[in-house]
Amino acid sequence: MRLGAHVSASGGVDKAIDRAQEMGAETIQMFASSPRAWAFRPVSEDHASEFRRKSQEAGVAPTFLHGSYLVNVGGNPDLVRKSIDSLSAHMNAAGQIGARGVIFHGGSHKGVGFDGVLDQAVSALQEVLSNTPEEVALIIENSAGMGSHIGASFGEIGRLIDAIGSPRVMVCLDTEHCFAAGYNLADPEGIDVAMDEFDREIGLAKLVAVHANDAKVELGSGIDRHENIGEGFIGIKGFEVIIGHSAFRDVPFVLEVPGPDKKGPDKENLDRLKAIRTGLGIPA
Repeated sequence: MRLGAHVSASGGVDKAIDRAQEMGAETIQMFASSPRAWAFRPVSEDHASEFRRKSQEAGVAPTFLHGSYLVNVGGNPDLVRKSIDSLSAHMNAAGQIGARGVIFHGGSHKGVGFDGVLDQAVSALQEVLSNTPEEVALIIENSAGMGSHIGASFGEIGRLIDAIGSPRVMVCLDTEHCFAAGYNLADPEGIDVAMDEFDREIGLAKLVAVHANDAKVELGSGIDRHENIGEGFIGIKGFEVIIGHSAFRDVPFVLEVPGPDKKGPDKENLDRLKAIRTGLGIPA
């Protein structure tokens, strides 16, 4: 089990490895371009080469890119077209730097229901896969269930993956999103029920990353609000349950918490996860 965090790639993607080492991250996620803009800033080959060298020397792996927050495969045709182009650019950048894949949010069905957008979402994501390197995974993240967001249930994600029909489509499980969607991962019985459903609907072999976030909101709230580890409704005891569960034993954990100064994941939050891992006797 490797533990890490979302880190900044400001100044060049290779700088993300420097920041990972400063906090002791063993695995990382980053943005290759602004997550709040459609325009994609290409990664220079010099920065990509330095990233590959530094990550190998530092032993920071696997690495993930996070797609734009604007992506919505359930939107209107213009929005879907932009989403395809954005995801394709990120997937190609992931191949350039040797990342495991691109984690993305499916977006919203805008009230028409999951069935109403399933075909267009499948077609869009199949096009992304056809445009991008075979070794790069397209990684769907579960949603918190807010509004009309796609993929709050494991059943929806499983149906989407089955319809796409590609072994390259994987899943990132966000602990806060799960909790907000009503999956009680903080409880020993609740996590067994949840992960049995995940295995049945999706398959545990598809789980390639965990976003480790405490919850600022109560179970089943449907609201996406991350909290620092141990300071929310999941709590330290809840993360002991999560990290100790067999479904996550070989899955990298990536922090997306606000941090004490609202500047994102920090060494203190990462050290909390490491202390839990150590206390449970799980090898680093």
